[in-house]
Amino acid sequence: MVGEFTINTLLQKGIDILGEGDYFNPLLDAQLLLCHVLNVDKLYIYTHKNDKIDVEYVDKFLNLIEKRKERYPLQYILGKQEFMGLDFYVEEGVLIPRPDTEILIEKVIEIVNEGYFKEKEVINIIDIGTGSGAISLSLVHYIKNAFVYSVDISDIPIKVASINAERLGLTDKIKFLKGDLFFPLKDLGLYNKIDIIVSNPPYIPSREISGLQKEVSEFEPRLALDGGEDGLYFYRKITDDSLDYLSNDGILAYEIGHDQGKEVEKLLSEKDIFKCTEIVKDLAGHDRVVIGYKK
Repeated sequence: MVGEFTINTLLQKGIDILGEGDYFNPLLDAQLLLCHVLNVDKLYIYTHKNDKIDVEYVDKFLNLIEKRKERYPLQYILGKQEFMGLDFYVEEGVLIPRPDTEILIEKVIEIVNEGYFKEKEVINIIDIGTGSGAISLSLVHYIKNAFVYSVDISDIPIKVASINAERLGLTDKIKFLKGDLFFPLKDLGLYNKIDIIVSNPPYIPSREISGLQKEVSEFEPRLALDGGEDGLYFYRKITDDSLDYLSNDGILAYEIGHDQGKEVEKLLSEKDIFKCTEIVKDLAGHDRVVIGYKK
């Protein structure tokens, strides 16, 4: 049944509702939610603004607007997030891929393209913390001779990342493993055979999580955020365990919090196997990635 709302008037109602909350971009979110409900693009909304909308779509749109007003992440509602030029399916239970993490991917790709592993027929990679598969799948998409062992402790990330691997046609270049850190890898014969260990581990100090924006603190998985008392717990664990797996010219690459560069670099420098370390800044000039090189 056709309702009283046109595309334009319904969009304005959504903007008004979102504008009542503590939120900064009601126009964009209302547009994206309406496109999602109607299964159209933005151009359609602009060029059909006077079209009447069926009541069922009106109700669905307003329900999603109310959900978003409560700061439920837009990416979970839409079921997707773009990352490294690829479209990833996401749902509640996985960390939403962020642009900051692209700095990590770009740096690893740069190292490979500069010939650091030029003698390798296959570049073996371990990704600790699968999440949506954004890191693992971006690496095997852009590094054609890469194979990734991707590990996560939770069921939902393994499920979501497997869906993304299927969608991207990359299932033959990745193996997903469920378990805690390196434990699922111990019987695979990978000791001293891994060229790159990469991770965006939980790095928020426990006490700071409640102060994050509501979308993150209330809806994203705490397991993917909580880095212990000082935020460095997983950097210590992964660094220690990585020594058993890295090849003679292997590298360890981390995403870090903006104020953790020196501390994480020190963790790597204290291990004799890393001959040099590097801190990479993001576009805002903040420390974002730390690399340890064995060669």
